[in-house]
Amino acid sequence: MTAAKSTSAEVSEQLQIQGVTEPTILRYYQTLNSGDFEATAALFAEDGVMHPPFESGIVGRDAIAHYLQQEAQGIIAEPREGISEPLNEEQIQFQVTGKAQTSWCGVNVLWFFTLNQQRQIVYTKIKLLASPQELLALQKS
Repeated sequence: MTAAKSTSAEVSEQLQIQGVTEPTILRYYQTLNSGDFEATAALFAEDGVMHPPFESGIVGRDAIAHYLQQEAQGIIAEPREGISEPLNEEQIQFQVTGKAQTSWCGVNVLWFFTLNQQRQIVYTKIKLLASPQELLALQKS
């Protein structure tokens, strides 16, 4: 089966985040949710960094793809709304809130993205929005 690349318009129609129309951000969630982790990693700059919860930063496309392959199987990201702001002339930051669903739980999440002028992800941080007690309860499950 061959996969065709989606256009920005197609990506927008398939996934909508209130306040965010940036194709790179929309494609991040689409590829993540479809399990196409190579495509997710390709959205990052060559030396881009992903900072997942409870992990140190993962640097580079290959390392990000490998991490996602190991840790993100079956996770569905449900972004709801976001905001963007220019950081400087070369970068723009996005904050997106939503939920991450696994087979055994759902947790509220805040994603931070920094994009460069080429609209590549140079940094993303995924922050769980749960109390320490909620996180401990999830860990014991």
